[in-house]
Amino acid sequence: MSGREVDAAAGREIDAVLFDFGGVLTVPMRGPIQAWLSAEDIVPASFTATLKAWLGRDARADSPIHRLETGALPEADFDVLFAAALSTRSGAPVDSDGLLRRMFAGAREEPAMWELAADLRDAGVTVGLLSNSWGSGTAYPRDRLAELFSTVVISEEVGLRKPDAEIYRVALDRLGAAAARTAFVDDAQPNLDGARALGIVGILHTDPGTTRAALADLVPALARRTSPQKEFS
Repeated sequence: MSGREVDAAAGREIDAVLFDFGGVLTVPMRGPIQAWLSAEDIVPASFTATLKAWLGRDARADSPIHRLETGALPEADFDVLFAAALSTRSGAPVDSDGLLRRMFAGAREEPAMWELAADLRDAGVTVGLLSNSWGSGTAYPRDRLAELFSTVVISEEVGLRKPDAEIYRVALDRLGAAAARTAFVDDAQPNLDGARALGIVGILHTDPGTTRAALADLVPALARRTSPQKEFS
């Protein structure tokens, strides 16, 4: 890609890649969440309105989701607030006990993205994880993450959250990488906007194939590792 210096030795334009977790290293969250809404008879509009109010671009800095992600709001307290904000078709109250765990229970890992991260590492690129945590609902496979990624930055553990600039700086410092030589893969545009403001290369994840292709443009060695089966899967 023009406008960036290419590493002559490695033939690549980046040295490091940061991955989001939910919706990137897992399958898209829409399916599991829709299944949860249906199973618990929750009115989808109440869920959408709550997310918009607590997580949208105009959300207050002290919204329950923001405080959950930074570890300022205990998960059990968040579950109570979340349950109260939701409504069911029958009018019955939403059970707050273990609400986040139930919401994310259907989440599954996306093997193609884990393979992509491993291929990048094998191509000499440093890989790391940068994730906003939703308590125990975000079931991080800690051993697998430690084995594959050189650094794991989780919002509640550092008291920061995407898209605030400081959490990207923490991740870059731990990676030992310059912003302009780092790519960030996320499925949420506001998080990419925050990364790009620091000069990080942002890649909006929609599916494994397009994300692999975007990274192969930055890491030619990755393109050589891309088999037809991977490319069109």
